Amino acid sequence: MEMENRFVYLDEDYDRVPDVPLDQLGQSEIDQSENSNSLHETLIPTDDSKPLAGESAQGEFLQPTETSQSMANRLLGLGSENYQAGRYEAALDLFKQAYSLYQATQDDLGQGRSLSSIGLTFYSLKHYSKAIEYSQSALVYAQQTCDRPSAVISLSTLGNAYRHFKEPDKAIEYQLQSLSLAKEVGDRPGEMAALNNLGLAYKAVSQYEQAISYEKQSLVVARELGSQQVEEQILKNLGNACYALGDYVNAIDYYQQRLALARLLQDSRMEAQILRNLGNAYYAVEDYTRSIECGEQRLVATRTLDDLRGEEQALGSIGVAYDALGDYANAIRCYEQRLEIARSMNDSRVEEQVLGNLKVACFAIGDYIKAADCAAQRQNLSRK
Repeated sequence: MEMENRFVYLDEDYDRVPDVPLDQLGQSEIDQSENSNSLHETLIPTDDSKPLAGESAQGEFLQPTETSQSMANRLLGLGSENYQAGRYEAALDLFKQAYSLYQATQDDLGQGRSLSSIGLTFYSLKHYSKAIEYSQSALVYAQQTCDRPSAVISLSTLGNAYRHFKEPDKAIEYQLQSLSLAKEVGDRPGEMAALNNLGLAYKAVSQYEQAISYEKQSLVVARELGSQQVEEQILKNLGNACYALGDYVNAIDYYQQRLALARLLQDSRMEAQILRNLGNAYYAVEDYTRSIECGEQRLVATRTLDDLRGEEQALGSIGVAYDALGDYANAIRCYEQRLEIARSMNDSRVEEQVLGNLKVACFAIGDYIKAADCAAQRQNLSRK
Protein backbone atom coordinates (compact mmCIF):
# COMPACT_ATOMS: atom_id res chain seq x y z
CA MET A 1 0.00 0.00 0.00
CA GLU A 2 1.39 3.43 -0.97
CA MET A 3 0.64 6.34 1.29
CA GLU A 4 2.64 9.33 2.29
CA ASN A 5 2.20 11.19 5.52
CA ARG A 6 5.91 11.85 6.04
CA PHE A 7 5.76 15.32 7.48
CA VAL A 8 8.43 16.27 9.96
CA TYR A 9 7.55 17.83 13.26
CA LEU A 10 9.90 20.07 15.18
CA ASP A 11 8.75 21.79 18.36
CA GLU A 12 9.72 25.38 19.11
CA ASP A 13 10.85 27.09 22.27
CA TYR A 14 8.34 29.84 23.09
CA ASP A 15 9.93 30.96 26.31
CA ARG A 16 10.65 34.68 26.21
CA VAL A 17 14.05 35.92 27.23
CA PRO A 18 13.77 38.42 30.10
CA ASP A 19 13.13 41.97 28.99
CA VAL A 20 15.21 44.98 29.89
CA PRO A 21 13.79 46.68 33.01
CA LEU A 22 11.30 49.14 31.58
CA ASP A 23 10.55 50.80 34.88
CA GLN A 24 11.54 50.83 38.51
CA LEU A 25 8.59 48.64 39.49
CA GLY A 26 9.99 45.69 37.54
CA GLN A 27 7.11 45.52 35.09
CA SER A 28 8.10 43.88 31.82
CA GLU A 29 6.80 44.34 28.32
CA ILE A 30 4.27 41.95 26.88
CA ASP A 31 5.54 40.97 23.44
CA GLN A 32 2.50 40.10 21.39
CA SER A 33 4.57 39.75 18.25
CA GLU A 34 5.95 36.48 19.64
CA ASN A 35 2.99 35.26 21.61
CA SER A 36 3.66 32.19 23.71
CA ASN A 37 -0.01 31.27 23.47
CA SER A 38 0.25 30.48 19.78
CA LEU A 39 1.98 27.27 18.78
CA HIS A 40 3.61 27.22 15.35
CA GLU A 41 5.46 24.15 14.15
CA THR A 42 8.18 23.94 11.53
CA LEU A 43 7.36 21.36 8.89
CA ILE A 44 9.27 20.17 5.87
CA PRO A 45 8.16 21.29 3.40
CA THR A 46 5.74 24.11 4.15
CA ASP A 47 3.67 24.99 1.11
CA ASP A 48 0.99 27.63 1.58
CA SER A 49 -0.15 27.18 -2.01
CA LYS A 50 -1.84 23.85 -1.19
CA PRO A 51 -5.62 23.65 -1.78
CA LEU A 52 -8.04 24.01 1.07
CA ALA A 53 -9.54 20.79 2.37
CA GLY A 54 -13.07 21.59 1.29
CA GLU A 55 -12.05 22.46 -2.25
CA SER A 56 -10.31 19.19 -2.95
CA ALA A 57 -12.61 16.99 -0.93
CA GLN A 58 -15.62 18.03 -2.99
CA GLY A 59 -13.89 18.20 -6.34
CA GLU A 60 -10.77 16.22 -7.16
CA PHE A 61 -11.03 14.13 -4.05
CA LEU A 62 -14.28 12.22 -3.91
CA GLN A 63 -14.28 10.53 -7.31
CA PRO A 64 -17.15 8.10 -7.99
CA THR A 65 -14.87 5.31 -9.26
CA GLU A 66 -12.40 5.57 -6.41
CA THR A 67 -12.05 2.64 -4.01
CA SER A 68 -12.28 3.16 -0.27
CA GLN A 69 -8.61 2.22 0.04
CA SER A 70 -7.32 4.76 -2.49
CA MET A 71 -9.69 7.40 -1.15
CA ALA A 72 -8.34 6.87 2.36
CA ASN A 73 -4.78 7.21 1.07
CA ARG A 74 -5.62 10.44 -0.67
CA LEU A 75 -7.44 11.81 2.39
CA LEU A 76 -4.35 11.06 4.46
CA GLY A 77 -2.13 12.84 1.94
CA LEU A 78 -4.40 15.87 1.74
CA GLY A 79 -4.57 15.98 5.51
CA SER A 80 -0.77 16.15 5.59
CA GLU A 81 -0.81 19.03 3.10
CA ASN A 82 -3.28 20.97 5.21
CA TYR A 83 -1.28 20.27 8.34
CA GLN A 84 1.92 21.52 6.75
CA ALA A 85 0.10 24.69 5.71
CA GLY A 86 -1.04 25.24 9.32
CA ARG A 87 -4.71 24.42 8.65
CA TYR A 88 -4.98 22.09 11.63
CA GLU A 89 -8.78 21.88 11.94
CA ALA A 90 -9.11 20.95 8.26
CA ALA A 91 -6.26 18.46 8.59
CA LEU A 92 -7.88 16.86 11.64
CA ASP A 93 -11.15 16.36 9.77
CA LEU A 94 -9.36 14.73 6.83
CA PHE A 95 -7.29 12.45 9.06
CA LYS A 96 -10.44 11.31 10.86
CA GLN A 97 -12.15 10.57 7.55
CA ALA A 98 -9.12 8.58 6.45
CA TYR A 99 -9.13 6.63 9.71
CA SER A 100 -12.80 5.70 9.28
CA LEU A 101 -12.13 4.37 5.79
CA TYR A 102 -9.06 2.41 6.89
CA GLN A 103 -11.11 0.98 9.75
CA ALA A 104 -13.85 -0.10 7.34
CA THR A 105 -11.31 -1.88 5.13
CA GLN A 106 -9.50 -3.35 8.16
CA ASP A 107 -6.23 -1.73 7.13
CA ASP A 108 -4.13 -1.74 10.30
CA LEU A 109 -1.22 0.14 8.75
CA GLY A 110 -3.53 2.90 7.54
CA GLN A 111 -5.30 3.08 10.88
CA GLY A 112 -2.01 3.46 12.69
CA ARG A 113 -0.74 6.21 10.41
CA SER A 114 -3.96 8.18 10.54
CA LEU A 115 -4.08 7.87 14.36
CA SER A 116 -0.48 9.09 14.53
CA SER A 117 -1.43 12.09 12.38
CA ILE A 118 -4.51 12.80 14.49
CA GLY A 119 -2.40 12.74 17.65
CA LEU A 120 0.12 15.16 16.17
CA THR A 121 -2.63 17.50 14.99
CA PHE A 122 -4.30 17.54 18.41
CA TYR A 123 -0.91 18.47 19.85
CA SER A 124 -0.62 21.39 17.42
CA LEU A 125 -4.10 22.47 18.52
CA LYS A 126 -2.84 22.30 22.14
CA HIS A 127 -5.24 19.48 23.07
CA TYR A 128 -2.50 17.60 24.86
CA SER A 129 -4.62 14.90 26.54
CA LYS A 130 -6.14 13.93 23.19
CA ALA A 131 -2.69 14.03 21.59
CA ILE A 132 -1.52 11.48 24.16
CA GLU A 133 -4.63 9.32 23.76
CA TYR A 134 -4.38 9.06 19.96
CA SER A 135 -0.59 8.73 19.91
CA GLN A 136 -0.73 5.84 22.38
CA SER A 137 -3.29 4.09 20.17
CA ALA A 138 -1.13 4.77 17.12
CA LEU A 139 1.86 3.13 18.85
CA VAL A 140 -0.11 -0.09 19.31
CA TYR A 141 -0.79 -0.27 15.57
CA ALA A 142 2.79 0.71 14.76
CA GLN A 143 4.08 -2.21 16.84
CA GLN A 144 1.63 -4.63 15.23
CA THR A 145 2.54 -3.55 11.68
CA CYS A 146 6.24 -2.79 12.34
CA ASP A 147 5.63 0.75 11.09
CA ARG A 148 8.67 2.33 12.71
CA PRO A 149 8.51 5.70 10.84
CA SER A 150 5.05 6.34 12.29
CA ALA A 151 6.26 5.24 15.71
CA VAL A 152 8.99 7.91 15.54
CA ILE A 153 6.33 10.61 15.14
CA SER A 154 4.01 9.20 17.82
CA LEU A 155 6.82 8.89 20.36
CA SER A 156 7.89 12.46 19.66
CA THR A 157 4.32 13.72 20.03
CA LEU A 158 3.97 11.89 23.34
CA GLY A 159 7.21 13.39 24.61
CA ASN A 160 6.16 16.92 23.69
CA ALA A 161 2.69 16.51 25.18
CA TYR A 162 4.06 15.22 28.47
CA ARG A 163 6.49 18.16 28.55
CA HIS A 164 3.48 20.50 28.46
CA PHE A 165 1.89 18.48 31.26
CA LYS A 166 5.10 19.11 33.24
CA GLU A 167 6.04 15.44 33.39
CA PRO A 168 9.71 15.76 32.36
CA ASP A 169 10.71 12.16 33.04
CA LYS A 170 8.09 10.84 30.62
CA ALA A 171 8.88 13.59 28.13
CA ILE A 172 12.57 12.67 28.08
CA GLU A 173 11.86 8.93 28.00
CA TYR A 174 9.62 9.19 24.93
CA GLN A 175 12.01 11.52 23.10
CA LEU A 176 14.92 9.15 23.74
CA GLN A 177 12.84 6.29 22.29
CA SER A 178 11.97 8.45 19.28
CA LEU A 179 15.64 9.34 18.79
CA SER A 180 16.80 5.72 19.06
CA LEU A 181 14.18 4.51 16.59
CA ALA A 182 14.86 7.36 14.13
CA LYS A 183 18.56 6.46 14.10
CA GLU A 184 17.70 2.79 13.67
CA VAL A 185 15.62 3.39 10.54
CA GLY A 186 17.88 6.14 9.15
CA ASP A 187 15.21 8.81 9.60
CA ARG A 188 17.39 11.93 9.70
CA PRO A 189 14.53 14.44 9.92
CA GLY A 190 13.02 12.40 12.75
CA GLU A 191 16.41 12.27 14.45
CA MET A 192 16.73 16.04 14.11
CA ALA A 193 13.28 16.58 15.64
CA ALA A 194 13.95 14.19 18.54
CA LEU A 195 17.27 15.87 19.35
CA ASN A 196 15.63 19.30 19.30
CA ASN A 197 12.69 18.13 21.41
CA LEU A 198 15.07 16.52 23.91
CA GLY A 199 16.78 19.89 24.21
CA LEU A 200 13.46 21.52 25.07
CA ALA A 201 12.63 18.78 27.58
CA TYR A 202 15.92 19.26 29.41
CA LYS A 203 15.54 23.06 29.29
CA ALA A 204 12.11 22.67 30.93
CA VAL A 205 13.85 21.18 33.99
CA SER A 206 16.62 23.82 33.90
CA GLN A 207 19.30 21.37 32.72
CA TYR A 208 20.59 23.92 30.25
CA GLU A 209 23.94 22.38 29.40
CA GLN A 210 22.28 19.09 28.46
CA ALA A 211 19.65 21.02 26.50
CA ILE A 212 22.30 22.93 24.56
CA SER A 213 24.19 19.70 23.78
CA TYR A 214 21.10 18.15 22.14
CA GLU A 215 20.17 21.36 20.33
CA LYS A 216 23.67 21.58 18.84
CA GLN A 217 23.36 18.04 17.50
CA SER A 218 19.96 18.91 16.04
CA LEU A 219 21.46 21.98 14.35
CA VAL A 220 24.12 19.85 12.63
CA VAL A 221 21.43 17.59 11.15
CA ALA A 222 19.26 20.54 10.11
CA ARG A 223 22.18 22.04 8.19
CA GLU A 224 22.89 18.70 6.54
CA LEU A 225 19.26 18.55 5.41
CA GLY A 226 19.45 22.15 4.13
CA SER A 227 16.26 23.35 5.77
CA GLN A 228 16.70 27.02 6.63
CA GLN A 229 13.34 27.34 8.39
CA VAL A 230 14.14 24.42 10.69
CA GLU A 231 17.64 25.80 11.24
CA GLU A 232 16.14 29.15 12.22
CA GLN A 233 13.95 27.56 14.89
CA ILE A 234 16.80 25.52 16.36
CA LEU A 235 18.99 28.63 16.50
CA LYS A 236 16.20 30.31 18.46
CA ASN A 237 16.03 27.37 20.86
CA LEU A 238 19.81 27.45 21.30
CA GLY A 239 19.87 31.20 21.84
CA ASN A 240 17.13 31.01 24.47
CA ALA A 241 18.83 28.12 26.27
CA CYS A 242 22.16 29.98 26.37
CA TYR A 243 20.39 33.11 27.62
CA ALA A 244 18.70 31.13 30.39
CA LEU A 245 22.13 29.74 31.37
CA GLY A 246 23.53 33.28 31.53
CA ASP A 247 25.81 32.59 28.57
CA TYR A 248 24.95 35.85 26.83
CA VAL A 249 27.93 35.78 24.45
CA ASN A 250 26.80 32.53 22.83
CA ALA A 251 23.16 33.62 22.98
CA ILE A 252 24.11 36.71 20.96
CA ASP A 253 26.01 34.55 18.46
CA TYR A 254 23.00 32.26 17.89
CA TYR A 255 20.59 35.22 17.63
CA GLN A 256 22.90 36.85 15.07
CA GLN A 257 22.92 33.68 12.99
CA ARG A 258 19.14 33.50 13.24
CA LEU A 259 18.85 37.14 12.22
CA ALA A 260 20.90 36.49 9.08
CA LEU A 261 18.54 33.64 8.15
CA ALA A 262 15.43 35.74 8.80
CA ARG A 263 16.75 38.41 6.47
CA LEU A 264 17.60 35.79 3.87
CA LEU A 265 14.02 34.48 4.14
CA GLN A 266 12.75 38.10 4.00
CA ASP A 267 10.60 37.56 7.09
CA SER A 268 10.14 41.00 8.69
CA ARG A 269 8.04 39.73 11.58
CA MET A 270 10.62 37.12 12.51
CA GLU A 271 13.34 39.75 12.13
CA ALA A 272 11.57 42.02 14.62
CA GLN A 273 11.26 39.16 17.13
CA ILE A 274 14.95 38.29 16.86
CA LEU A 275 16.03 41.92 17.21
CA ARG A 276 14.05 42.09 20.44
CA ASN A 277 15.92 39.09 21.91
CA LEU A 278 19.24 40.30 20.55
CA GLY A 279 18.74 43.78 22.00
CA ASN A 280 17.91 42.28 25.41
CA ALA A 281 21.03 40.08 25.25
CA TYR A 282 23.24 43.09 24.48
CA TYR A 283 21.59 44.95 27.36
CA ALA A 284 22.40 42.01 29.65
CA VAL A 285 26.12 42.35 28.83
CA GLU A 286 25.85 46.15 29.27
CA ASP A 287 26.55 46.83 25.60
CA TYR A 288 23.91 49.55 25.54
CA THR A 289 25.00 51.05 22.22
CA ARG A 290 24.38 47.79 20.39
CA SER A 291 21.17 47.28 22.32
CA ILE A 292 20.00 50.64 20.97
CA GLU A 293 21.06 49.68 17.43
CA CYS A 294 18.94 46.52 17.66
CA GLY A 295 16.05 48.52 19.05
CA GLU A 296 16.25 51.06 16.21
CA GLN A 297 16.28 48.25 13.62
CA ARG A 298 13.36 46.61 15.38
CA LEU A 299 11.52 49.93 15.31
CA VAL A 300 11.92 50.11 11.52
CA ALA A 301 10.64 46.53 11.15
CA THR A 302 7.58 47.10 13.37
CA ARG A 303 6.66 50.27 11.48
CA THR A 304 6.93 48.37 8.20
CA LEU A 305 4.53 45.79 9.64
CA ASP A 306 2.17 48.47 11.05
CA ASP A 307 2.68 46.76 14.41
CA LEU A 308 1.83 49.45 16.96
CA ARG A 309 2.39 47.15 19.92
CA GLY A 310 5.82 46.15 18.66
CA GLU A 311 6.66 49.80 17.95
CA GLU A 312 5.64 50.84 21.47
CA GLN A 313 7.77 48.07 23.01
CA ALA A 314 10.79 48.86 20.81
CA LEU A 315 10.65 52.51 21.88
CA GLY A 316 10.57 51.40 25.51
CA SER A 317 13.66 49.21 25.10
CA ILE A 318 15.56 51.95 23.29
CA GLY A 319 14.61 54.50 25.94
CA VAL A 320 15.83 52.29 28.78
CA ALA A 321 19.14 51.68 26.99
CA TYR A 322 19.61 55.44 26.54
CA ASP A 323 18.81 55.80 30.23
CA ALA A 324 21.57 53.33 31.06
CA LEU A 325 24.00 55.39 28.98
CA GLY A 326 22.97 58.54 30.82
CA ASP A 327 21.62 60.02 27.58
CA TYR A 328 18.43 61.31 29.16
CA ALA A 329 17.47 63.64 26.30
CA ASN A 330 17.18 60.72 23.85
CA ALA A 331 15.55 58.57 26.52
CA ILE A 332 12.86 61.24 27.00
CA ARG A 333 12.36 61.48 23.23
CA CYS A 334 11.67 57.72 23.05
CA TYR A 335 9.44 57.71 26.11
CA GLU A 336 7.33 60.56 24.76
CA GLN A 337 6.79 58.69 21.47
CA ARG A 338 5.91 55.55 23.41
CA LEU A 339 3.47 57.50 25.59
CA GLU A 340 1.71 58.84 22.52
CA ILE A 341 1.27 55.32 21.11
CA ALA A 342 0.07 53.95 24.47
CA ARG A 343 -2.60 56.63 24.63
CA SER A 344 -3.67 55.96 21.05
CA MET A 345 -4.21 52.32 22.06
CA ASN A 346 -5.96 53.27 25.33
CA ASP A 347 -3.41 51.17 27.21
CA SER A 348 -3.39 52.69 30.69
CA ARG A 349 -0.95 50.10 32.03
CA VAL A 350 1.76 51.07 29.55
CA GLU A 351 0.85 54.76 29.91
CA GLU A 352 1.42 54.54 33.66
CA GLN A 353 4.72 52.72 33.12
CA VAL A 354 6.01 55.30 30.63
CA LEU A 355 5.05 58.20 32.88
CA GLY A 356 7.22 56.58 35.55
CA ASN A 357 10.15 56.37 33.12
CA LEU A 358 9.63 59.97 32.06
CA LYS A 359 9.47 61.19 35.65
CA VAL A 360 12.85 59.62 36.45
CA ALA A 361 14.51 60.88 33.24
CA CYS A 362 13.15 64.42 33.66
CA PHE A 363 14.32 64.49 37.26
CA ALA A 364 17.79 63.36 36.10
CA ILE A 365 18.15 66.40 33.82
CA GLY A 366 16.78 68.78 36.42
CA ASP A 367 13.39 69.36 34.80
CA TYR A 368 11.55 69.10 38.11
CA ILE A 369 8.34 70.75 36.87
CA LYS A 370 7.91 68.14 34.12
CA ALA A 371 8.90 65.36 36.50
CA ALA A 372 6.22 66.49 38.96
CA ASP A 373 3.64 66.69 36.17
CA CYS A 374 4.44 63.10 35.10
CA ALA A 375 4.13 61.96 38.72
CA ALA A 376 0.73 63.64 39.03
CA GLN A 377 -0.56 62.10 35.80
CA ARG A 378 0.65 58.69 36.91
CA GLN A 379 -1.05 59.06 40.27
CA ASN A 380 -4.33 59.94 38.56
CA LEU A 381 -4.07 56.81 36.41
CA SER A 382 -3.39 54.67 39.49
CA ARG A 383 -6.53 56.03 41.16
CA LYS A 384 -8.61 55.14 38.13
